[in-house]
Amino acid sequence: MGGIGVDGHVVVVGLGFGDEGKGAVVDALCHDGPVTSVVRFNGGAQAAHNVVAGDRHHTFSQFGSGTLAGVPTHLSRHVLVEPIALAAESRELAALGVADPLRLLSIDADALLTTPIHVAANRAREDARGPGRHGSCGKGIGETVWYSLLAGRGAAPGDVVEDQPVLGVPGPAPTVGDCARPAVLRGKLDALARFYEPLIGDGTSVDELVSLYRAFADAVRCTTGDEVGRLADAGRLVFEGAQGVLLDQWRGFHPHTTWSTVTPDNARGLLGGRRATVLGVTRTYQTRHGAGPLPTEDAAVLARFPERHNGTGHYQGAWRAGHLDAVLLRYAVAACGGVDALAVTHLDARDLKVAVSYDAPLPVAGTGAELTAFLAGRTPVLADLPDPVAWLEGDLGVPVLVTGAGADRSDYVVRTPVRAPASAAAAVGAPTSA
Repeated sequence: MGGIGVDGHVVVVGLGFGDEGKGAVVDALCHDGPVTSVVRFNGGAQAAHNVVAGDRHHTFSQFGSGTLAGVPTHLSRHVLVEPIALAAESRELAALGVADPLRLLSIDADALLTTPIHVAANRAREDARGPGRHGSCGKGIGETVWYSLLAGRGAAPGDVVEDQPVLGVPGPAPTVGDCARPAVLRGKLDALARFYEPLIGDGTSVDELVSLYRAFADAVRCTTGDEVGRLADAGRLVFEGAQGVLLDQWRGFHPHTTWSTVTPDNARGLLGGRRATVLGVTRTYQTRHGAGPLPTEDAAVLARFPERHNGTGHYQGAWRAGHLDAVLLRYAVAACGGVDALAVTHLDARDLKVAVSYDAPLPVAGTGAELTAFLAGRTPVLADLPDPVAWLEGDLGVPVLVTGAGADRSDYVVRTPVRAPASAAAAVGAPTSA
Protein backbone atom coordinates (compact mmCIF):
# COMPACT_ATOMS: atom_id res chain seq x y z
CA MET A 1 0.00 0.00 0.00
CA GLY A 2 1.14 3.53 -0.65
CA GLY A 3 0.39 6.77 1.04
CA ILE A 4 -3.07 8.31 0.83
CA GLY A 5 -3.18 11.04 -1.77
CA VAL A 6 -2.92 11.75 -5.47
CA ASP A 7 0.42 13.57 -5.55
CA GLY A 8 2.47 10.38 -6.10
CA HIS A 9 2.09 7.36 -8.34
CA VAL A 10 -1.55 6.26 -8.71
CA VAL A 11 -2.95 2.89 -9.80
CA VAL A 12 -6.46 3.25 -11.26
CA VAL A 13 -8.49 0.02 -11.13
CA GLY A 14 -12.16 -0.64 -11.89
CA LEU A 15 -14.18 -2.23 -9.09
CA GLY A 16 -17.04 -3.49 -11.27
CA PHE A 17 -17.50 -5.34 -14.54
CA GLY A 18 -15.77 -2.55 -16.49
CA ASP A 19 -17.18 0.77 -17.74
CA GLU A 20 -16.80 2.38 -14.29
CA GLY A 21 -15.32 5.60 -15.71
CA LYS A 22 -11.61 4.79 -15.47
CA GLY A 23 -10.72 6.79 -18.57
CA ALA A 24 -12.35 9.99 -17.30
CA VAL A 25 -10.65 9.50 -13.91
CA VAL A 26 -7.23 9.07 -15.55
CA ASP A 27 -7.85 12.17 -17.67
CA ALA A 28 -8.83 14.14 -14.56
CA LEU A 29 -5.67 13.08 -12.73
CA CYS A 30 -3.49 13.98 -15.73
CA HIS A 31 -5.20 17.34 -16.17
CA ASP A 32 -4.94 18.10 -12.43
CA GLY A 33 -1.18 17.93 -12.07
CA PRO A 34 2.10 16.96 -13.72
CA VAL A 35 2.20 13.33 -14.87
CA THR A 36 5.24 11.82 -16.61
CA SER A 37 3.36 8.96 -18.25
CA VAL A 38 0.21 6.86 -18.21
CA VAL A 39 1.18 3.20 -17.94
CA ARG A 40 -1.21 0.52 -19.16
CA PHE A 41 -0.80 -2.62 -17.06
CA ASN A 42 -3.29 -5.14 -18.45
CA GLY A 43 -5.73 -5.87 -21.26
CA GLY A 44 -5.43 -4.76 -24.84
CA ALA A 45 -7.50 -3.42 -27.71
CA GLN A 46 -10.77 -4.36 -26.02
CA ALA A 47 -10.56 -1.35 -23.69
CA ALA A 48 -13.06 1.44 -24.37
CA HIS A 49 -12.36 4.37 -22.03
CA ASN A 50 -14.32 7.50 -22.86
CA VAL A 51 -12.90 10.97 -22.32
CA VAL A 52 -14.85 14.14 -23.13
CA ALA A 53 -13.00 17.45 -22.99
CA GLY A 54 -15.17 20.26 -24.30
CA ASP A 55 -15.91 19.56 -27.96
CA ARG A 56 -13.44 16.67 -28.11
CA HIS A 57 -14.46 13.08 -27.37
CA HIS A 58 -12.37 9.96 -27.82
CA THR A 59 -12.85 6.33 -26.80
CA PHE A 60 -9.39 5.24 -25.70
CA SER A 61 -8.46 1.68 -26.52
CA GLN A 62 -4.67 1.31 -26.46
CA PHE A 63 -3.49 4.87 -25.99
CA GLY A 64 -3.62 6.03 -22.39
CA SER A 65 -6.56 8.21 -21.38
CA GLY A 66 -4.21 11.08 -20.50
CA THR A 67 -3.44 11.69 -24.18
CA LEU A 68 -5.83 14.65 -24.58
CA ALA A 69 -4.07 16.20 -21.58
CA GLY A 70 -0.75 15.80 -23.42
CA VAL A 71 0.56 12.91 -21.28
CA PRO A 72 2.57 10.13 -22.99
CA THR A 73 1.58 6.45 -22.83
CA HIS A 74 3.69 3.42 -22.04
CA LEU A 75 2.29 -0.01 -22.91
CA SER A 76 3.92 -2.43 -20.47
CA ARG A 77 4.78 -6.07 -21.10
CA HIS A 78 1.39 -7.05 -19.65
CA VAL A 79 -0.53 -5.34 -22.48
CA LEU A 80 -1.64 -7.17 -25.61
CA VAL A 81 -0.82 -4.88 -28.52
CA GLU A 82 -2.88 -4.81 -31.73
CA PRO A 83 -0.87 -2.65 -34.19
CA ILE A 84 -3.57 -2.27 -36.87
CA ALA A 85 -6.12 -0.95 -34.36
CA LEU A 86 -3.42 1.18 -32.74
CA ALA A 87 -2.64 2.87 -36.06
CA ALA A 88 -6.36 3.59 -36.56
CA GLU A 89 -6.60 5.07 -33.07
CA SER A 90 -3.57 7.25 -33.79
CA ARG A 91 -5.34 8.67 -36.86
CA GLU A 92 -8.47 9.38 -34.81
CA LEU A 93 -6.43 11.27 -32.21
CA ALA A 94 -4.63 13.24 -34.91
CA ALA A 95 -8.03 14.30 -36.26
CA LEU A 96 -8.82 15.66 -32.77
CA GLY A 97 -5.72 17.83 -32.86
CA VAL A 98 -3.16 15.60 -31.12
CA ALA A 99 0.07 16.22 -33.00
CA ASP A 100 1.80 13.01 -34.10
CA PRO A 101 0.17 10.74 -31.48
CA LEU A 102 2.65 7.89 -31.99
CA ARG A 103 5.45 10.10 -30.67
CA LEU A 104 3.64 9.99 -27.31
CA LEU A 105 3.81 6.19 -27.24
CA SER A 106 6.38 3.66 -26.04
CA ILE A 107 5.88 -0.12 -25.95
CA ASP A 108 7.70 -2.90 -24.13
CA ALA A 109 9.35 -5.27 -26.60
CA ASP A 110 8.03 -8.28 -24.67
CA ALA A 111 4.36 -7.29 -25.05
CA LEU A 112 2.39 -9.94 -26.96
CA LEU A 113 0.99 -9.15 -30.41
CA THR A 114 -2.71 -9.61 -31.10
CA THR A 115 -3.12 -10.35 -34.80
CA PRO A 116 -6.11 -10.70 -37.14
CA ILE A 117 -5.60 -14.46 -36.77
CA HIS A 118 -6.28 -14.26 -33.03
CA VAL A 119 -9.30 -12.05 -33.62
CA ALA A 120 -10.83 -14.43 -36.16
CA ALA A 121 -10.27 -17.41 -33.84
CA ASN A 122 -11.82 -15.58 -30.89
CA ARG A 123 -14.95 -14.79 -32.89
CA ALA A 124 -15.22 -18.29 -34.31
CA ARG A 125 -15.14 -19.84 -30.84
CA GLU A 126 -17.68 -17.40 -29.43
CA ASP A 127 -20.01 -17.86 -32.41
CA ALA A 128 -19.83 -21.62 -31.91
CA ARG A 129 -21.05 -21.26 -28.32
CA GLY A 130 -24.37 -19.84 -29.54
CA PRO A 131 -26.67 -18.98 -26.63
CA GLY A 132 -23.98 -20.24 -24.22
CA ARG A 133 -21.60 -17.40 -25.05
CA HIS A 134 -19.13 -16.47 -22.34
CA GLY A 135 -19.23 -12.79 -23.27
CA SER A 136 -16.40 -11.34 -25.35
CA CYS A 137 -15.42 -8.11 -27.02
CA GLY A 138 -14.39 -10.14 -30.08
CA LYS A 139 -10.95 -8.50 -30.10
CA GLY A 140 -8.80 -11.63 -29.79
CA ILE A 141 -7.64 -10.96 -26.23
CA GLY A 142 -8.24 -14.40 -24.74
CA GLU A 143 -6.94 -16.15 -27.85
CA THR A 144 -3.69 -14.14 -27.71
CA VAL A 145 -3.06 -15.18 -24.11
CA TRP A 146 -4.14 -18.80 -24.66
CA TYR A 147 -1.84 -19.30 -27.65
CA SER A 148 1.07 -17.79 -25.72
CA LEU A 149 0.70 -20.50 -23.06
CA LEU A 150 0.87 -23.47 -25.41
CA ALA A 151 4.53 -23.62 -26.44
CA GLY A 152 5.74 -23.18 -22.87
CA ARG A 153 3.53 -26.04 -21.72
CA GLY A 154 4.64 -28.34 -24.50
CA ALA A 155 1.07 -28.64 -25.78
CA ALA A 156 0.38 -31.04 -28.63
CA PRO A 157 -2.64 -31.74 -30.84
CA GLY A 158 -5.35 -33.44 -28.82
CA ASP A 159 -4.37 -31.81 -25.52
CA VAL A 160 -6.83 -29.63 -23.64
CA VAL A 161 -5.35 -26.42 -22.22
CA GLU A 162 -7.49 -24.16 -20.06
CA ASP A 163 -10.63 -25.99 -21.24
CA GLN A 164 -9.85 -25.46 -24.93
CA PRO A 165 -8.72 -28.27 -27.28
CA VAL A 166 -5.39 -27.92 -29.07
CA LEU A 167 -6.01 -28.54 -32.77
CA GLY A 168 -2.53 -28.00 -34.19
CA VAL A 169 1.15 -27.65 -33.38
CA PRO A 170 1.78 -24.29 -31.66
CA GLY A 171 4.87 -22.15 -32.02
CA PRO A 172 6.28 -19.30 -29.92
CA ALA A 173 3.93 -16.34 -29.62
CA PRO A 174 4.80 -13.19 -31.61
CA THR A 175 5.79 -10.09 -29.63
CA VAL A 176 6.17 -6.39 -30.34
CA GLY A 177 9.95 -6.78 -30.46
CA ASP A 178 9.58 -9.27 -33.31
CA CYS A 179 8.11 -6.56 -35.54
CA ALA A 180 11.61 -5.20 -36.13
CA ARG A 181 12.89 -8.69 -37.06
CA PRO A 182 11.00 -9.70 -40.21
CA ALA A 183 12.49 -13.19 -40.51
CA VAL A 184 11.66 -14.07 -36.89
CA LEU A 185 8.21 -12.53 -37.19
CA ARG A 186 7.45 -14.39 -40.41
CA GLY A 187 8.32 -17.71 -38.82
CA LYS A 188 6.07 -17.08 -35.85
CA LEU A 189 3.17 -15.84 -37.99
CA ASP A 190 3.47 -18.81 -40.35
CA ALA A 191 3.23 -21.16 -37.37
CA LEU A 192 0.30 -19.19 -35.98
CA ALA A 193 -1.60 -19.32 -39.29
CA ARG A 194 -1.03 -23.08 -39.66
CA PHE A 195 -2.15 -23.68 -36.08
CA TYR A 196 -5.47 -21.89 -36.52
CA GLU A 197 -6.23 -23.06 -40.07
CA PRO A 198 -8.57 -25.87 -38.87
CA LEU A 199 -10.64 -23.24 -37.03
CA ILE A 200 -10.62 -20.21 -39.34
CA GLY A 201 -9.32 -21.39 -42.71
CA ASP A 202 -6.26 -20.20 -44.64
CA GLY A 203 -7.26 -16.70 -45.74
CA THR A 204 -4.56 -14.84 -43.78
CA SER A 205 -1.84 -13.06 -45.75
CA VAL A 206 1.30 -13.44 -43.65
CA ASP A 207 3.31 -11.36 -46.15
CA GLU A 208 0.94 -8.42 -45.67
CA LEU A 209 1.12 -8.70 -41.89
CA VAL A 210 4.92 -8.77 -41.90
CA SER A 211 4.97 -5.61 -44.01
CA LEU A 212 2.44 -3.83 -41.79
CA TYR A 213 4.21 -4.79 -38.60
CA ARG A 214 7.61 -3.72 -39.94
CA ALA A 215 6.17 -0.25 -40.62
CA PHE A 216 4.69 -0.27 -37.13
CA ALA A 217 8.10 -1.01 -35.61
CA ASP A 218 9.56 1.99 -37.45
CA ALA A 219 6.80 4.29 -36.15
CA VAL A 220 6.88 3.56 -32.40
CA ARG A 221 9.53 3.52 -29.68
CA CYS A 222 10.16 -0.02 -28.51
CA THR A 223 11.72 -0.39 -25.05
CA THR A 224 13.61 -3.10 -23.21
CA GLY A 225 14.56 -3.52 -19.58
CA ASP A 226 12.88 -1.69 -16.70
CA GLU A 227 11.29 1.20 -18.60
CA VAL A 228 8.57 1.64 -15.96
CA GLY A 229 11.22 1.94 -13.25
CA ARG A 230 13.01 4.61 -15.26
CA LEU A 231 9.77 6.51 -15.80
CA ALA A 232 8.80 6.18 -12.12
CA ASP A 233 12.12 7.60 -10.99
CA ALA A 234 11.74 10.51 -13.43
CA GLY A 235 8.29 11.66 -12.28
CA ARG A 236 4.74 10.77 -11.34
CA LEU A 237 2.98 7.88 -13.08
CA VAL A 238 -0.70 7.04 -13.45
CA PHE A 239 -1.35 3.34 -14.07
CA GLU A 240 -4.51 2.79 -16.10
CA GLY A 241 -6.30 -0.53 -15.69
CA ALA A 242 -8.58 -2.08 -18.28
CA GLN A 243 -11.92 -3.77 -17.55
CA GLY A 244 -13.04 -4.42 -13.95
CA VAL A 245 -11.94 -6.63 -11.07
CA LEU A 246 -15.16 -8.64 -11.27
CA LEU A 247 -13.94 -9.85 -14.68
CA ASP A 248 -10.43 -10.73 -13.44
CA GLN A 249 -9.03 -14.03 -14.73
CA TRP A 250 -8.31 -15.23 -11.19
CA ARG A 251 -10.94 -13.52 -9.03
CA GLY A 252 -13.82 -13.01 -11.48
CA PHE A 253 -16.94 -15.09 -11.99
CA HIS A 254 -16.17 -17.79 -14.55
CA PRO A 255 -16.74 -18.35 -17.38
CA HIS A 256 -17.66 -14.69 -17.83
CA THR A 257 -14.14 -13.41 -17.26
CA THR A 258 -11.24 -11.90 -19.17
CA TRP A 259 -7.82 -13.47 -19.84
CA SER A 260 -6.17 -10.65 -17.95
CA THR A 261 -5.10 -9.75 -14.42
CA VAL A 262 -7.33 -6.78 -13.66
CA THR A 263 -6.35 -6.36 -9.99
CA PRO A 264 -3.43 -3.99 -9.20
CA ASP A 265 -0.95 -6.90 -9.05
CA ASN A 266 0.73 -6.15 -12.41
CA ALA A 267 1.10 -2.46 -11.57
CA ARG A 268 2.59 -3.27 -8.18
CA GLY A 269 5.07 -5.60 -9.85
CA LEU A 270 6.06 -2.99 -12.42
CA LEU A 271 6.65 -0.45 -9.65
CA GLY A 272 9.16 -2.78 -8.00
CA GLY A 273 8.32 -1.80 -4.44
CA ARG A 274 7.81 1.91 -5.09
CA ARG A 275 4.84 3.41 -3.27
CA ALA A 276 1.57 4.19 -5.00
CA THR A 277 -2.03 5.03 -4.16
CA VAL A 278 -4.45 2.36 -5.36
CA LEU A 279 -7.57 4.20 -6.52
CA GLY A 280 -10.65 2.02 -7.02
CA VAL A 281 -13.29 3.35 -9.42
CA THR A 282 -17.02 2.73 -9.08
CA ARG A 283 -20.18 4.17 -10.56
CA THR A 284 -23.08 5.07 -8.30
CA TYR A 285 -24.98 2.16 -9.89
CA GLN A 286 -23.97 -1.22 -11.32
CA THR A 287 -23.45 -1.99 -15.01
CA ARG A 288 -22.09 -4.69 -17.28
CA HIS A 289 -22.10 -5.81 -20.89
CA GLY A 290 -23.57 -9.13 -22.01
CA ALA A 291 -23.65 -12.49 -20.28
CA GLY A 292 -22.88 -13.07 -16.63
CA PRO A 293 -24.27 -12.36 -13.16
CA LEU A 294 -25.71 -8.98 -12.20
CA PRO A 295 -27.71 -9.59 -9.00
CA THR A 296 -29.10 -6.04 -8.71
CA GLU A 297 -30.19 -5.78 -12.36
CA ASP A 298 -33.30 -3.64 -12.72
CA ALA A 299 -34.91 -2.59 -15.99
CA ALA A 300 -36.08 0.62 -14.31
CA VAL A 301 -32.45 1.61 -13.57
CA LEU A 302 -31.49 0.92 -17.18
CA ALA A 303 -34.37 3.10 -18.39
CA ARG A 304 -33.60 5.96 -15.96
CA PHE A 305 -29.93 6.28 -16.88
CA PRO A 306 -29.51 6.12 -20.66
CA GLU A 307 -25.93 5.45 -21.68
CA ARG A 308 -24.27 7.97 -23.95
CA HIS A 309 -21.17 6.00 -24.91
CA ASN A 310 -22.15 2.35 -24.42
CA GLY A 311 -24.59 0.12 -26.23
CA THR A 312 -25.13 -3.40 -27.49
CA GLY A 313 -22.13 -5.01 -29.17
CA HIS A 314 -22.32 -8.03 -31.46
CA TYR A 315 -19.92 -10.01 -29.28
CA GLN A 316 -20.20 -8.08 -26.02
CA GLY A 317 -23.98 -8.33 -25.87
CA ALA A 318 -26.49 -5.90 -24.42
CA TRP A 319 -25.79 -3.05 -22.03
CA ARG A 320 -27.26 -3.83 -18.59
CA ALA A 321 -27.73 -1.83 -15.39
CA GLY A 322 -28.88 -2.23 -11.81
CA HIS A 323 -28.55 -0.80 -8.32
CA LEU A 324 -25.15 -0.30 -6.67
CA ASP A 325 -24.04 -3.65 -5.22
CA ALA A 326 -22.08 -3.27 -1.97
CA VAL A 327 -21.56 -7.04 -1.71
CA LEU A 328 -19.71 -7.18 -5.03
CA LEU A 329 -17.95 -3.89 -4.29
CA ARG A 330 -16.55 -5.30 -1.04
CA TYR A 331 -15.55 -8.46 -2.88
CA ALA A 332 -13.70 -6.41 -5.53
CA VAL A 333 -11.87 -4.29 -2.94
CA ALA A 334 -10.71 -7.37 -1.07
CA ALA A 335 -9.65 -9.03 -4.35
CA CYS A 336 -7.35 -6.03 -4.88
CA GLY A 337 -5.75 -6.60 -1.50
CA GLY A 338 -7.50 -3.40 -0.43
CA VAL A 339 -7.58 0.04 -2.02
CA ASP A 340 -6.32 3.32 -0.60
CA ALA A 341 -9.08 5.52 -1.97
CA LEU A 342 -12.06 5.67 -4.30
CA ALA A 343 -13.12 7.55 -7.39
CA VAL A 344 -16.92 7.78 -7.68
CA THR A 345 -18.46 8.57 -11.07
CA HIS A 346 -21.99 9.30 -12.32
CA LEU A 347 -22.87 11.38 -9.28
CA ASP A 348 -25.41 13.18 -11.46
CA ALA A 349 -27.63 10.08 -11.09
CA ARG A 350 -30.30 10.65 -8.43
CA ASP A 351 -32.66 8.69 -6.17
CA LEU A 352 -30.38 5.68 -5.94
CA LYS A 353 -30.46 2.46 -3.97
CA VAL A 354 -27.70 0.11 -2.80
CA ALA A 355 -27.73 -3.63 -2.14
CA VAL A 356 -26.29 -3.96 1.36
CA SER A 357 -26.60 -7.77 1.37
CA TYR A 358 -28.28 -10.71 -0.39
CA ASP A 359 -30.89 -13.21 0.80
CA ALA A 360 -27.94 -15.55 1.54
CA PRO A 361 -24.31 -14.72 2.38
CA LEU A 362 -21.65 -15.04 -0.30
CA PRO A 363 -19.81 -18.37 0.27
CA VAL A 364 -16.61 -18.24 2.27
CA ALA A 365 -14.78 -20.22 -0.40
CA GLY A 366 -15.46 -21.46 -3.87
CA THR A 367 -14.28 -21.44 -7.45
CA GLY A 368 -15.25 -18.66 -9.82
CA ALA A 369 -17.79 -20.95 -11.45
CA GLU A 370 -19.31 -21.84 -8.06
CA LEU A 371 -19.62 -18.18 -7.13
CA THR A 372 -21.24 -17.49 -10.51
CA ALA A 373 -23.80 -20.20 -9.83
CA PHE A 374 -24.44 -18.77 -6.35
CA LEU A 375 -25.10 -15.28 -7.73
CA ALA A 376 -27.75 -16.57 -10.14
CA GLY A 377 -31.19 -15.76 -8.76
CA ARG A 378 -29.97 -13.92 -5.67
CA THR A 379 -32.40 -11.44 -4.14
CA PRO A 380 -30.60 -8.27 -3.00
CA VAL A 381 -31.58 -6.41 0.16
CA LEU A 382 -31.85 -2.77 -0.93
CA ALA A 383 -31.46 0.46 1.03
CA ASP A 384 -31.73 4.10 -0.02
CA LEU A 385 -28.51 5.82 -1.11
CA PRO A 386 -29.06 9.57 -0.65
CA ASP A 387 -25.35 10.49 -0.51
CA PRO A 388 -23.17 7.95 -2.38
CA VAL A 389 -19.86 9.60 -1.43
CA ALA A 390 -20.57 9.62 2.31
CA TRP A 391 -22.05 6.12 2.21
CA LEU A 392 -19.11 4.62 0.33
CA GLU A 393 -16.54 6.30 2.57
CA GLY A 394 -18.33 4.95 5.61
CA ASP A 395 -18.90 1.43 4.28
CA LEU A 396 -15.43 0.88 2.82
CA GLY A 397 -13.43 3.01 5.25
CA VAL A 398 -11.43 4.89 2.62
CA PRO A 399 -11.74 8.44 1.28
CA VAL A 400 -13.22 9.45 -2.06
CA LEU A 401 -10.45 11.37 -3.84
CA VAL A 402 -12.03 11.85 -7.28
CA THR A 403 -15.65 12.60 -8.11
CA GLY A 404 -17.43 12.77 -11.44
CA ALA A 405 -20.91 14.23 -11.96
CA GLY A 406 -21.13 14.16 -15.74
CA ALA A 407 -19.33 13.11 -18.90
CA ASP A 408 -17.10 16.16 -19.39
CA ARG A 409 -13.68 16.75 -17.86
CA SER A 410 -15.14 19.85 -16.20
CA ASP A 411 -17.52 17.58 -14.25
CA TYR A 412 -14.61 15.85 -12.49
CA VAL A 413 -12.97 17.03 -9.26
CA VAL A 414 -9.73 15.74 -7.77
CA ARG A 415 -10.30 16.25 -4.05
CA THR A 416 -7.78 16.80 -1.27
CA PRO A 417 -8.15 14.11 1.40
CA VAL A 418 -8.99 15.41 4.88
CA ARG A 419 -8.02 12.30 6.81
CA ALA A 420 -5.90 9.17 6.57
CA PRO A 421 -8.35 6.26 6.94
CA ALA A 422 -7.70 2.77 8.18
CA SER A 423 -6.51 0.38 5.46
CA ALA A 424 -9.26 -0.86 3.19
CA ALA A 425 -8.27 -4.46 3.83
CA ALA A 426 -9.01 -4.04 7.52
CA ALA A 427 -12.16 -2.04 6.92
CA VAL A 428 -13.62 -4.38 4.34
CA GLY A 429 -12.70 -7.76 5.80
CA ALA A 430 -13.04 -10.98 3.87
CA PRO A 431 -14.23 -10.82 0.26
CA THR A 432 -17.27 -12.90 1.19
CA SER A 433 -18.71 -10.33 3.59
CA ALA A 434 -22.35 -9.59 2.91
